[in-house]
Amino acid sequence: MEKAINRQKVLLHHLRPSSSLPTHDSPLSASACSAGDSAAYQRTSVFGDDVVIVAAYRTALCKSKRGGFKDTHPDDLLAPVLKALIEKTNINPSEVGDIVVGSVLAPGSQRASECRMAAFYAGFPEIVPVRTVNRQCSSGLQAVADVAAAIRAGFYDIGIGAGLESMTVNPMAWEGSVNPKVKMFEQAQNCLLPMGITSENVAHRFGVTREQQDQAAVESHRKAAAATASGRFKDEIIPVSTKVVDPKTGEEKSVTISVDDGIRPNASLADLAKLKPVFKKDGSTTAGNASQVSDGAGAILLMKRSVAMKKGLPILGVFRTFAAVGVDPAIMGIGPAVAIPAAVKAAGLELNDIDLFEINEAFASQFVYCRNKLELDPEKINVNGGAMAIGHPLGATGARCVATLLHEMKRRGKDCRFGVISMCIGTGMGAAAVFERGDVADELCNARKVDNHNLLSKDVL
Repeated sequence: MEKAINRQKVLLHHLRPSSSLPTHDSPLSASACSAGDSAAYQRTSVFGDDVVIVAAYRTALCKSKRGGFKDTHPDDLLAPVLKALIEKTNINPSEVGDIVVGSVLAPGSQRASECRMAAFYAGFPEIVPVRTVNRQCSSGLQAVADVAAAIRAGFYDIGIGAGLESMTVNPMAWEGSVNPKVKMFEQAQNCLLPMGITSENVAHRFGVTREQQDQAAVESHRKAAAATASGRFKDEIIPVSTKVVDPKTGEEKSVTISVDDGIRPNASLADLAKLKPVFKKDGSTTAGNASQVSDGAGAILLMKRSVAMKKGLPILGVFRTFAAVGVDPAIMGIGPAVAIPAAVKAAGLELNDIDLFEINEAFASQFVYCRNKLELDPEKINVNGGAMAIGHPLGATGARCVATLLHEMKRRGKDCRFGVISMCIGTGMGAAAVFERGDVADELCNARKVDNHNLLSKDVL
């Protein structure tokens, strides 16, 4: 708070009509800001340039090759969530300045075409552009951050950040040859390590035990199962009508998918302990304590606060800050432990100011390490489960996490103000973003306006 008052004093010094005016006679004075000592909050509340989220939806996440979306085209995954943004907010789709879609595995030009096709299916006119972005596992979050940055820069007032991945259609694989030059650079060579090996490296280097990893996986499934049973995902999941083909008979059946199908409610330590390590004979990373390979999509509608208010749209959340950082590729899973403090600091906050965290569970080893390294309260992290239970469709995960986080913050009401999303990134990076619950920001912004009005009225009188 003291920092905020000092900033006001510096500003007010420049606003005084005359340098000869004695300080005690000045009609302007600094006062405590009801918004707290958040630099990011004060900037946006003063200048009215908040970027807000008015809608956030996702598909259910389904097991690749075996789940409900195994016979669904990628563009048919993205189209329903894009269409939901139009239908549930009644926005004019022609007002959208850009649609940015995070995607990882598909060939770039093909996926770009599929995303453009999906926009047409959803009802967007030809004047609305579409592009893709690939920052590995953070691609969906990067898409949201890119749209927020463009809105702040004034390129457009309304945009959509989305994510899409069909790991059924586009499995993880390296195409073509590898440059032999890579052998001359250890860090470059480590960019080619299988992600499971980087998980083993984290577990070995930082002493994360097999039991700790299996326990984290059991908790993920338990929380995700409870969230599903209580209907906590219903507000964020858009049902998708599609088809499923019986692999034995070829029979095609119409279905509507509205529930994540990888959650195992009865997962136990005893069951997980029976699984063999996948990447190293004496390792600790198994199919049970790693993220699920999945298909799914998500979409987030962002706009300037003033536009949302003019349209009468409820504000689900406020985009505060984003940070992407680089780390050692050999232990890429530690990325959130570096990215989270960077994003939180940029928001003018401390870690203990954050009420909820969505940290992608790429592997239990790195999830446990990051949680312990930052000394985070386990009760604040992945309260509805994470990728070990729900799934990790690479390009869509960031958008999924935004939808899950903001809807949970809304449910918790006044007890939850700030939330963070973070994930590790293949080749050695981490990304994180800070969000504020929308109605909290509104209340504080209005309170600040009232305080300033009362201050000016008192001084004038």
